[in-house]
Amino acid sequence: MSATTEKSTSDTPMSDPEFRDRLRELPPSAKLVATVLDGSSPLSQGQLAEESLLPDRTVRYALNRLEEEDLVESRYSFHDARKQVYFLAN
Repeated sequence: MSATTEKSTSDTPMSDPEFRDRLRELPPSAKLVATVLDGSSPLSQGQLAEESLLPDRTVRYALNRLEEEDLVESRYSFHDARKQVYFLAN
């Protein structure tokens, strides 16, 4: 097992210094949403609200800010095509 072929659990976007520098300038709600997504993703907006204990409106604002900075990406859910799920950009 070489370190170059195995992906470490610390190789998440949150461990990237550039990612963290861009995140540092964002509001606390965006930082919390990013932290929740780092722990378990992809998640829907409703799931993010539930996990972060933030109101839906605040989660939407945080996701918009994260998307503006290209820190979060989204796709349609495989389980429910009416919903989008979010995950940290690599």
